[in-house]
Parts: sequence; structure tokens; C-alpha cells
Amino acid sequence: MRSALLLLILLATPILAFSASDTTTCPQPTPVELTKEAAVKALKGIQGQVIAVQPAEVPGLFLVTMRMQGRVVPIYLDGSGSYLFTGNVIRLKDRKNLTEAHYQRLNPVDVSTIPLDDALIVGNPKASQHIIVFTDPHCPYCSKLHKVLQKAVKENPDLAFYNKLIPLKSSSKQITKTILCNKSLEQLEQAFAGKSLPEPSCKTDIGEKNLVLAQRLGIRGTPTLILPNGQIVPGYKSLDELLKLIKESR
Repeated sequence: MRSALLLLILLATPILAFSASDTTTCPQPTPVELTKEAAVKALKGIQGQVIAVQPAEVPGLFLVTMRMQGRVVPIYLDGSGSYLFTGNVIRLKDRKNLTEAHYQRLNPVDVSTIPLDDALIVGNPKASQHIIVFTDPHCPYCSKLHKVLQKAVKENPDLAFYNKLIPLKSSSKQITKTILCNKSLEQLEQAFAGKSLPEPSCKTDIGEKNLVLAQRLGIRGTPTLILPNGQIVPGYKSLDELLKLIKESR
């Protein structure tokens, strides 16, 4: 029960600190480095396996990788092993959620489980590197990223981007159905350009299914990329950033 609560707190709350003891004495000086053995001892009362310990980006804290209830999760301890920190650590200079980034890195998506029959392909379907893109026809940054995808396949013909439509915006629901009924990349690009589209020519729930899939994968916004190695990368990327991410995912 305790480990389940910790996992819930980790995934759903801002960073919190917990004392590993109830002592009212002054804390001892923090050691320079927290060892794996010390982390195991500090977390003895919490069900889970300590996999690794390393210095965190936050000065004075250590990133502890734990296996809990079938997941691999990041938590933080101070150097003395007296205080446990869970939740989201945000780097203010670029607003990056470091905890979420660690979690995604530790729990890559099995890309083979993602259906691609409905995906609209930018690039050569026979390319060896497939990148999945969750996109919304009325998302400005999706439109901006789409232009980058087109440049990327010209730069590297061995790339193919599989666009899966999720109507996060209410205004995208009917448009998404129209595009999916026709399986039309051209209509997606027209939507990105702000052009109106005809009513759907069929009944389809693929967009709704893609929303459920995105939620299951922890995708909260568009655009979001899933790289060949299963890493989830949210947000718009420049051409150089995108090509670098893909290269590093091999």
C-alpha cells in the first residue's frame, strides 16, 4: 500500500519531501555522495527495488531509480538518505520537467504495439527509421512541426513520419473524421493551412481511439513524437533538434 501511494504521488504531484525518520534532532551534515547501499537502507520500508543511484540535476539531491509495481520510476533522496522527494522537478530556465523526462527514458514505449494503419505518412514508407507523430489538425505548433517533417525527409530520405490524428481541440473533431475517412495527407495539410474541409464521408471512431491510446501512453498534448527507441518527446522541434534526437535514438 505504501509503495502504491508513493507511485501515485510521484506521477501526480509537485515535488514533496518526506523525512525518513521521526527524529527531532538537528540533521547530520550531508555526505558528498549517496551510495546505492545507503539508498537501499533508507528506503527499506518502501516496497521496491533500488536499481541505481546518481547525482541529480538539483544540487544536493540524488536521483534514485526504483522498480515499483512493474514500473521503473525516478525518486530523489538527499545525500544523508533522511529525506525522500517525489513528484515533478522543473528546470526553470527551459521549463523542462526533469522527473517526467527521467520517467519516459526509463519506460520506453513498445512502438510495435501502436497501430499505424490510420497514420498519414510523410516520407518513404520503406524507410528504415519510423517516427510516430501525434498531431491535431488545429494545433499551431503541429502545423509548424509538419513543415519541419517535410524538410527532414528531404535531408534524410531514410526517415518516415507516421502522423496519428488526435482531436484534442473540440474544433478538430469533425475535421479529423474527414481526414481519416479519406486517409488524406493533403487534407491534413489544408487543415494546417486554415482551410475548411467538407463533412466526413464515413463514420469513424479512430480519432477517439487515438485519444485513448495517447492517454494510455501519457501523452498530454500535441505535437508529440515517439522515436524509434520508444522515447516520447513532446513539443515542437527545429530541424536540427529533430535530426539530432532521431540520430541519438538509434
